[in-house]
Amino acid sequence: MPLAVIASEDANFMKHHGFDYKAIEKAVERNHKHPEKHKLGASTISQQTAKNVFLWPGRSWLRKGFEVYFTGLIELLWGKERIMEVYLNSIEMGDGIYGVDAVAEENFRTDAKNLNKSQCALIAATLPNPRKFSSKNPNGYMLKRQSRILKEMKFVSFAEKKKK
Repeated sequence: MPLAVIASEDANFMKHHGFDYKAIEKAVERNHKHPEKHKLGASTISQQTAKNVFLWPGRSWLRKGFEVYFTGLIELLWGKERIMEVYLNSIEMGDGIYGVDAVAEENFRTDAKNLNKSQCALIAATLPNPRKFSSKNPNGYMLKRQSRILKEMKFVSFAEKKKK
């Protein structure tokens, strides 16, 4: 599951320290050039974890400021494995469904540790909007995203570098 969400949500998760500045720059550029389109985001898994665990729903500059603060703290204190664990256990995966174990049980009648790669990629494909997209009843768009995520998973690593 970590490989699937990294491939889907934050390809540079293991390389950055909470913020992907290139992705932020790309989102600002695209949103400025095309303000009429749906806003492109650049939140990392670390930022989403900070938001989900410590902050309230909604959007404001105050909440974004706190998100930056908490993202820095969890990157400093937790490490990537803990951030991923908390993210996977706290993220919304559907209406009233929180965490990978809950979505695995609800949609696949299994637990998270028994999900196969294809199921993991399908769950990760819902993450832009898990209330709109379903891993239980995927549409054509979801199946295309699942296929792309499965391909990207081959290039993702989730091994924290051990300090010597």
